[in-house]
Amino acid sequence: MTPFIFNTVKSIQFGAGSLGRLGDLVRRDMGTRVMLITDPGMMRTGIVERALGSLAAAGVAVDLFSEVEADPPESVILAAVAQAQAADIQGIVGLGGGSSLDVAKLVAVLALGREELKAMYGVGNAKGPRLPLILVPTTAGTGSEVTPISIVTTGTHEKMGVVSPVILPDIALLDPELTLGLPAHITAATGIDAMVHAIEAYASASANNNPVSRILATQALTLMGRSILKAVHEGRDMAARADMLLGSMLAGQAFANSPVAAVHALAYPLGGHFHIPHGLSNALVLPHVLRFNAVTAPQPYAELAPFAFPELAKLEGQDRAAAFCDHLAALSKACGLPQSLRDMKIPEDFLPRLAADAMNQTRLLVNNPRPVTQPDALAIYQAAY
Repeated sequence: MTPFIFNTVKSIQFGAGSLGRLGDLVRRDMGTRVMLITDPGMMRTGIVERALGSLAAAGVAVDLFSEVEADPPESVILAAVAQAQAADIQGIVGLGGGSSLDVAKLVAVLALGREELKAMYGVGNAKGPRLPLILVPTTAGTGSEVTPISIVTTGTHEKMGVVSPVILPDIALLDPELTLGLPAHITAATGIDAMVHAIEAYASASANNNPVSRILATQALTLMGRSILKAVHEGRDMAARADMLLGSMLAGQAFANSPVAAVHALAYPLGGHFHIPHGLSNALVLPHVLRFNAVTAPQPYAELAPFAFPELAKLEGQDRAAAFCDHLAALSKACGLPQSLRDMKIPEDFLPRLAADAMNQTRLLVNNPRPVTQPDALAIYQAAY
């Protein structure tokens, strides 16, 4: 067996109502002064107030930072760092979607004043130490609560990643009740995003693609494949919400160790230039990237297909891989998501720029099971148009 490394969080705590334990966990593991990092949208849901109540009941003082933006720019991270340093906090709690969790990871390192953000970009450049860190996801999509990855918007359009086991949290606290209020379109986009994480982790050409990640990916697809439509269309169904949150976390563990590839590489320019949410960007290019890959590497998709869509077990080989791509496209449509770049009002003459920018995502493209050239990327965008 090929050697591999598998890193994950120290503790995963899952269950309806588990947010109520936040205060006791913080008091036990962090101390009595923490920063809670979230976003303005979360402030309107009532969830932040519940978290603050749990912390107050445990005698924990909270410095609140609620200015996280989607696709967070460096300025937001640095503002949170400055506030954390001024408050002399003892730990960080991230509460919200992937952007809030990503910011929390970086602030936990930078608040100690020993590293600079620009020096942390890339793989293994964040050295630590960091402050104690608890992450509480409120969407079932990014898996950020169990990944050693934080994505930052740099400049106007480009995104950079900080990838280091140092930013894995101490505790991932997963409460499916927190996802009950998610609108259908967010449930759909984040759900497809999580499925992409499982698919790309399983098929990754990374030297660290490993049996643990593959098993997690198949279980993630089993959970999400059976529940995503119910979660989208019957959003108060607790069993479906629990399946999606747990599936998202398992997919996060998978791709944290067996990295994602061309779907993400082609999705990032869509978000950078047109501010399309990350999950939707992935959904828009997913079937087209997989059809491209399946020409030369059908086996992983053929293996995965029955976990997400049990009816595909009757097919074999290339036929099953092709049907998997078609079913994913149909699933996106059934979830009510836009189906083309044209639907997103992207000018057709901008596609070459997107292809050129996608080629900058070398950290991701190297993991794709089929090499992607710039003309290939353009052809995929054209197919998605």
